[in-house]
Amino acid sequence: MTFLQKHAYDTGRALAALVWPFFRKRRRLSIDNLLKCGVAQSEKEARTIAKNAWCHLAGHIAEALCVPGVVNATNWRDHIETEEADPEAAKLLLDTPGEPILLVSAHHGVWEAATNTISFTRPMIAIARTMNNPLVEKWMKKHHFRGPVTIIGKKNGMTQAILRQWERDGAAMTILMDQHYSKGAKLRFLGRPARTFTSAARLAVRTGRRIVVGSFVRTGPYRYRLVGGPPLSFAKDANVEEVAQILNDRLGEAIRRYPDQYLWMHRRWRDD
Repeated sequence: MTFLQKHAYDTGRALAALVWPFFRKRRRLSIDNLLKCGVAQSEKEARTIAKNAWCHLAGHIAEALCVPGVVNATNWRDHIETEEADPEAAKLLLDTPGEPILLVSAHHGVWEAATNTISFTRPMIAIARTMNNPLVEKWMKKHHFRGPVTIIGKKNGMTQAILRQWERDGAAMTILMDQHYSKGAKLRFLGRPARTFTSAARLAVRTGRRIVVGSFVRTGPYRYRLVGGPPLSFAKDANVEEVAQILNDRLGEAIRRYPDQYLWMHRRWRDD
């Protein structure tokens, strides 16, 4: 590894620590979220977790930009750990490339770096917000993702062509479902009311495809650990909101195990 690749995460963390005092509103929002979710039991503990999470975000972004130069098709398994994952979930995600699956996660751990890494084992279709700047968007598509990753803008939705591609390629349809959606179902996330996207639940019920729910957390330089329970599947007559609540609960379990790596500073809860 080059010097920049080796120290990308630490550099990102250090820069974030320097500017942390200037983001008063985000700092207060993070602390309040941690206390209201019961993840932190005191103001002091909440401040510590909030700062670590802020620094992790910057470190993760810096390291994710370097992943394509470090992780490749021959060494990607050296960068993935599965000790805290259900064995069947790990096998389904990493060793069953012909089966279309849903990968449901949150802004937790190393979502950008993990997508880049596991795309070497199976095609990935990621539902994500596209960049506002067309030049940045073009650069991201050309340089950021090296494996077979298809990025779908959230505003475009899942068309029939995308669903056919998902089935044909045996891809992992990757959805981050912890963002606020004003028209979403009013469910609970980390014990608090939260408007929730139900697209992952609707797709799971409609297709009957298996779901891996969880996160990849960072354990060291370019080392990412899958955290989550066994795969889920649902009947076609299952209640969509009940399914979405199960997915929320699974994500909450992973976040509580590694709270220092969650995006506490975003406005996830707007209904309490």
